[in-house]
Amino acid sequence: MSSKWIYIVEDDKSIREMEQYALENSGFQVKGFDDGKSFFKECEETLPGLIILDIMLPGEDGMSILKLLRAAPRTAGIPVMMVTAKDSELDKVKGLDLGADDYMAKPFGVLELVSRSRALLRRAERIGREEQEREAATKCGTIEMSDDRHQVLVDGQKVELTYKEYELLKILLENQGMVLSREKLLDRVWGYQFDGGTRTVDVHIKTLRQKLGSGGAYIKTVRGVGYRWEVQA
Repeated sequence: MSSKWIYIVEDDKSIREMEQYALENSGFQVKGFDDGKSFFKECEETLPGLIILDIMLPGEDGMSILKLLRAAPRTAGIPVMMVTAKDSELDKVKGLDLGADDYMAKPFGVLELVSRSRALLRRAERIGREEQEREAATKCGTIEMSDDRHQVLVDGQKVELTYKEYELLKILLENQGMVLSREKLLDRVWGYQFDGGTRTVDVHIKTLRQKLGSGGAYIKTVRGVGYRWEVQA
């Protein structure tokens, strides 16, 4: 997805051209469409970073288009700004409930349009970075974790871990390269109320290394301190 591309779906030519002119003058690449059909056809080729969507359109209205966008995995994460001549609270709530990220009522100033567009694109980029960081934190070397399935794969093969082993591995992965003391690991995985001592951490690390096979080598012991997850480049 190109974060610079903005698609405007607006059947009123004068409004569409005004929005496009303002956004292009602010450095964005913009394409305009007068109905949902032409818009979706273009999306098959190139996805935008932001969609400015009018509610009152010929054929499929903006609400119907928004539903389709949110239902399709390929477009579900693209930010959408709804634009309408209707300034009713009900329309605004309906649009936001369907998954719109922002809502503007006509008439509006072009400076506000540009400012809101920038804000939505910044937010989308930040979310994208966070998702990449989360993915990197749970996929490292030969190890892959899935929180949704509570599953760990080593070289593509499923490994059965206990709940505590899974949580221990997750914390190590989320803090790659950082030395985590036995006390910190004990607190994060077992909690303040646990009084079994830090030896418990060592025992679980040993078992975890064994279960991870070749991946167990990523867990480095830092003598006198604790453990670090480290993958050699």
